[in-house]
Amino acid sequence: MIYVIEQEQIVNAEIDKVWDYFSTPRNLNAMTPKSLQFRIISNLPDKMYTGQIIQYRVKAVPLIWSNWLTEIKYVIEKRKFVDEQRLGPYKFWFHEHIFEPLEGGKVKITDRVHYDIGFGFIGSLLNTLFIKRKLESIFKFRRKKVEEVFG
Repeated sequence: MIYVIEQEQIVNAEIDKVWDYFSTPRNLNAMTPKSLQFRIISNLPDKMYTGQIIQYRVKAVPLIWSNWLTEIKYVIEKRKFVDEQRLGPYKFWFHEHIFEPLEGGKVKITDRVHYDIGFGFIGSLLNTLFIKRKLESIFKFRRKKVEEVFG
């Protein structure tokens, strides 16, 4: 079953500044809760690009590390980029990052994730009991960090 999580946030900053921050892969560390012990393994350039592969490790639950391999599927400069899991804990993971300039020097940021855990009924149960809440808490953390960066 495909699940969707979406978060919107308006920041008081120009699109150039917002885009520069989000399109720099190293900034993902700052936007990820420390409890996940997020570690980027691959060498990263200063800016993301279509086809880029990012390898990292994350500890989603205590004592269990998960290796992820993510591909930046496409980048539309200052508008949108999409990352898709190639290898990792999900059966399917498709994450859209959308940036919409607004009047008054503001930007609406939308994160939309389509994901599938697999495992039929067991996966649905895990999503209800744990995974959806974990993802929501990560997005809540990210929202707070973005507010700190852009005020």
